[in-house]
Amino acid sequence: MKTLAILSTLAAAAVLAGCNSAPQNVGRTEPTYQEAATAPLLQNSREAVSKLTAGFDLNALGGGPVLVATVVNVNDLSRSAPLGRTLSEQYASQMAALGFNVKEVKLRGDIFVKEGAGELLLSREIKDIARSYNASLVLVGTYSPAANFTYVSLKLVRTEDSRIIRGHDYALPNDRDVQRLLATPR
Repeated sequence: MKTLAILSTLAAAAVLAGCNSAPQNVGRTEPTYQEAATAPLLQNSREAVSKLTAGFDLNALGGGPVLVATVVNVNDLSRSAPLGRTLSEQYASQMAALGFNVKEVKLRGDIFVKEGAGELLLSREIKDIARSYNASLVLVGTYSPAANFTYVSLKLVRTEDSRIIRGHDYALPNDRDVQRLLATPR
C-alpha cells in the first residue's frame, strides 16, 4: 500500500512537471555549427568548381583575372533567384581558394548572359566589364528547377572570343534549403 502511494505521488509529480514545461520541438532539432560547416550545398558547390577546374593550368591565364557571373535561371536569363546569387558567391570563393585570381564585382546584377540564336552568349556588357578588369575568363552558369532536382550547368568562357573552354553539369536535390533559395523575393 505504501509503495502504491509513493508511485502515485511520483506519477502525479511527473504529470505536473510535464504540464509546466515549455512545448518542445518534437522531431526537429536546431542545426549545429558543425553541420553548417559541412552543409551539402556548400560541399556540392566546392566540388563542382573543383571538377570544372581540375588540371587547369593557371599559367595559361597569364595572371589575368577571372570574373564570376551571376548564375541565372535558364528560363529567365534576366533575373536570378537567391539560389543563383548564392551559388555564384560560393563558386567565386572556391576558385579563389584554388588559386585563381578572382576579381570581386559587386555589381553582379550587371553580369549576366543572354540568349541568342538558341545558345547562351556573353552579353556585350559582360565583355565590356571583362575588358575593364582585363579578365581572361568568366565563369557563367544556369540552373533549371525541375520536380526533384535543380540542374546546374557551369562554363568557363574565354572573354576574347566567347569560347567555352571548360564545362561541368551537376544537380541539387530540391530539399528545403534549395526550395527556399529558388523562391524569388517579391
